[in-house]
Amino acid sequence: MSNLGVSYLLWAACFFGPFGLHRLYNGKIATGLLWLCTFGLFGFGQLFDLLLLPNMVDEHNASFRGKLGVSPEGIPLYPIGGAIAATYPKQTPDQLGVKLLKAAYTKNGRLSVTQGVMATGATFAEVEEAFTAMLKTGYVSIENDSVTGVVIYHFHEL
Repeated sequence: MSNLGVSYLLWAACFFGPFGLHRLYNGKIATGLLWLCTFGLFGFGQLFDLLLLPNMVDEHNASFRGKLGVSPEGIPLYPIGGAIAATYPKQTPDQLGVKLLKAAYTKNGRLSVTQGVMATGATFAEVEEAFTAMLKTGYVSIENDSVTGVVIYHFHEL
């Protein structure tokens, strides 16, 4: 990301010899080299850039944010993990239930939502929905861990 203050300082460096440093800093390599070789287009280009500098910085920062995939406010433009989610089919409730049962079996019949997410790769909402369905049918009961207070789903038959 470019800074307008730094760009102005680099523009002012022309008084000490090198012209076009502000253009190089803002990603305009070809014209920056041209400014270096022609003394800022004989000074006229350098003076003209004094007016263009704020837009030059904004343009460079917008390009940089676009490459990062974020909006001007820093919000991601693309959903995180969207490409991964698109390559794996969504689990059916029965498949998710079997994975939760296997995970609970390894944990003495007690499983938290977080442990269920880690064991199945499903989202928190999907695991909570599966646990709620199991709770309604009587396959599990709810208790709280005596130390942490975390909600634990207890599978009685395991």
